[in-house]
Amino acid sequence: MHIPISMAKRQLAIAALGLAALLWSLAVGAGAQQSAVAGEGKDQPYVVEYYYKPKWGHAEEFLALFKKNHYPVLKKEMELGRMLKVSMTVPRYHTTEDGRWDYRVTIVFKSAAIANDNFDSSGIIKQLYPDQDTYKKEEQRRFEILEAHWDLPIKDVDFGEELKR
Repeated sequence: MHIPISMAKRQLAIAALGLAALLWSLAVGAGAQQSAVAGEGKDQPYVVEYYYKPKWGHAEEFLALFKKNHYPVLKKEMELGRMLKVSMTVPRYHTTEDGRWDYRVTIVFKSAAIANDNFDSSGIIKQLYPDQDTYKKEEQRRFEILEAHWDLPIKDVDFGEELKR
């Protein structure tokens, strides 16, 4: 038995199927990307570079606050075995303003899973800084004087393999 369907209903049904297919492919793609990050060297070190660009005239204040309030937390995480290494570099010379950064902090995490596990450092912070009001004010100031900040996960390129993107 054939039931007639109006042209509008048919187009709506086709559009709904197309949308469902698009959503399914996006979900599959996102899952594959997450699996690739999680599976990429499961127990291999995972490196992230954190770039900081304080407002002009505030670089030294930023560094002092970073050393006082953030670096000790990172050191504790190294003691816990979450991180293998934390280092900071500064450029020797200046660059164009749009490419300027003043500090690059490189963290080598034990693995990609640890780098992305949403670790709650509040216990460490409360232990290191009993005066939470001062700590919070100083951390707020550290971010107020930032003009820009970005995080960049990186990986080494093995010249014996094809470059993968």
